[in-house]
Amino acid sequence: MQEYYIQLFSPHGLIRHHKPEIGRDKDTGGQVKYVLELLEALSHHPQVRKVDLFTRRIADKRVSETYSHEIETVSSKARIVRITCGGHLYKPKESLWDILDEFVDKVIRFIEKQDDYPDIVHGHYADGNYIAGEISKIFEVPFIATGHSLGWNKKSVLLKDGLSEGTINQKFNMIRRINEEEKTLKMANLIIVSTLHEIEAQYHAYQNKDRARFRVIPPGINTEIFYPFYRVGLPSFTMPLEQEQAMYRVSSEIERFLFAPGKPLILSIGRADKRKNFETIIDCFGQDKELQSMANLAIFAGVRKDITQMPQDEQEILTGLLLLMDKYDLYGKMALPKKNDPSLEVPEIYRLAAQRKGVFVNATPGENFGLTIVEAAACGLPIVASPTGGPKEIIGKAHNGMLVDVQHTKEVSDALKKIISDTTLWEKYSANGIRAGQEDYSWETHVKTYLRSIDEIYKPKTHLKETQELPFGKKLMKADLFFISDLDGTLIEGEDAAGLDQIKQWVDAHKNKVIFGIASGRNKTLTMEALRHFQFPEPDILICSAGTEIYYTRNFIPDPGWESHINHQWKRKELVTALEHYPGLHLQEADAQWEYKLSYYVNDYFNEGALADLYKFLDDRRLRAKILLTDNKFLDILPVRAGKGNAVRYLSYKWQLPLDHFITAGNGGNDIDMLRGRTKGIVVANYSPELDSLRRSRHVYFSGGRQAEGVMEGIRYYLDQQSAKAGKSDTDNHREGKRGQ
Repeated sequence: MQEYYIQLFSPHGLIRHHKPEIGRDKDTGGQVKYVLELLEALSHHPQVRKVDLFTRRIADKRVSETYSHEIETVSSKARIVRITCGGHLYKPKESLWDILDEFVDKVIRFIEKQDDYPDIVHGHYADGNYIAGEISKIFEVPFIATGHSLGWNKKSVLLKDGLSEGTINQKFNMIRRINEEEKTLKMANLIIVSTLHEIEAQYHAYQNKDRARFRVIPPGINTEIFYPFYRVGLPSFTMPLEQEQAMYRVSSEIERFLFAPGKPLILSIGRADKRKNFETIIDCFGQDKELQSMANLAIFAGVRKDITQMPQDEQEILTGLLLLMDKYDLYGKMALPKKNDPSLEVPEIYRLAAQRKGVFVNATPGENFGLTIVEAAACGLPIVASPTGGPKEIIGKAHNGMLVDVQHTKEVSDALKKIISDTTLWEKYSANGIRAGQEDYSWETHVKTYLRSIDEIYKPKTHLKETQELPFGKKLMKADLFFISDLDGTLIEGEDAAGLDQIKQWVDAHKNKVIFGIASGRNKTLTMEALRHFQFPEPDILICSAGTEIYYTRNFIPDPGWESHINHQWKRKELVTALEHYPGLHLQEADAQWEYKLSYYVNDYFNEGALADLYKFLDDRRLRAKILLTDNKFLDILPVRAGKGNAVRYLSYKWQLPLDHFITAGNGGNDIDMLRGRTKGIVVANYSPELDSLRRSRHVYFSGGRQAEGVMEGIRYYLDQQSAKAGKSDTDNHREGKRGQ
């Protein structure tokens, strides 16, 4: 039986195992509850060696200090790991997109520090799926995705609410979100959905829907918390003091609103969200005097203290509910409590309603799943819900309630009256719901199917050879030496590849210990052509377009963290406009340009003085950029953070290898920042005059040989140095041992 280390990703932050604040705001709803319960349920399965839930670390006076703890231990096999990125303040998840690449890099460092690699990564929501997808590529492990809610559907709702497309994109990062959801559909080994309806209705607008590998695995409920209402009265049942107090609080909180609290209780629970359709439930109850005489109504619409201090949309919804309560004069007949504890009080709310022979109403049209339906059913409450979406599949399977048009108040009230007035029907629905909750919708059932799905993903891999190469992420982490060389003028020149075979042989002989990288002014396409033409060994790293692109392996897997890093203060359009008529500069051909690189030819008279003038010209216009002049012919303008040298330093930081473990080789001006500093630099004999200044550096070796021959000479020089140092260390240790004898 194969055991797995599973990593879950839900980055937005307000996630804790002890007393989770479910419903605290719009980002702490069902998704938080789902991932916390999945985390715990997975930890109980014997095939799970370890499971970690990654979220964002928050150190903010507005929220509990528990969210600042870097690791929260849930059990011997389960942890919540909090990653510091994007500052310390709590932010809504729509504003996290620009820091997700930093999150990925910090997860890589966490994995390296732990020296334990995941077997499965599982993302939740679009942002978590982005992170999981990147980790999956780096460590070549299977990727599972759960959407929870989708961008296209959110966009449709917001457009109906009157928001413009521009506002939606600006406020919710909707374009990027939908693009990432499309990528997830292509990339993920498995996409977990709760119902068939979710596939058909929620994913229908996505171009890659037919390329996705869906699996219906309904979320579970904790059957130790959501158990039948009658269990409390059994002689063998013992209730902890904390639960007794929760039961008392729930009963008191509801009864203080009601004149006749013993009547059946119609119940609905959810966030203060327009989609929950609480207004229709109040309309239905308020318009039907017969229903009012038969039952009371209780609506738990999230948690509130002061409505005036809440977000505008929640203010409007809660104010509307209070106004409807007043409109129908439902005082004494309707409860609208201000708060509830999700882990302790919500189960008691369900059981209290079931003890009073009430009914649970989910009035959300087209609900994806409807977890509250399953929770209420497991406690013994019959259900009234929409005939579309998840409720249709749940009630169709469990036979524990009635499906009605939840927008039609008479249909809702007729169903409620029928169930409340027919004791036999109530008992049947109650018993069926309890059975479904225990057997079909438990987390134990969910996890069994989940692990079977992982086994199926891994099954084809059992035939792979044991000698297969490490995933590139593991290889980069474990390497002791990075060798990164410029291409044109350093390893090759036109068709001249003299000495290149020696480099190839050395790289091949040390491929399990040495990371081989190319750093070129060429773009991705031209670099590919050179690699094929000269039959280079497979590179682990490719730095292209003068240090504005970083890729991994021959598949050119991009490093999005680098792109996010260099995008800082980069204003490409403004630069192009400003330099359009600048004297002495002429734009190079289109294939020399890149989103983060502007390339020009320069006139013969362009020298260091002209370079200084250009810097001043840009500075006067507050356009920050890095300017590289090569052979007094070619000029590249890059983001301030870009360049081959900064790319090397970024790789050192990301893969946690000191710069003095990097050998770099070059011949021209755009190599200079890669060669200076603490790297072991090699300058080949055919170098450009700009590199003369490096002769003063003790970290740069000037070879006697040209191109690849000179590079190999430099490599041997540094390896001999290393051997001599190791030999001296061994001798010193031997002498030290002699002294101690």
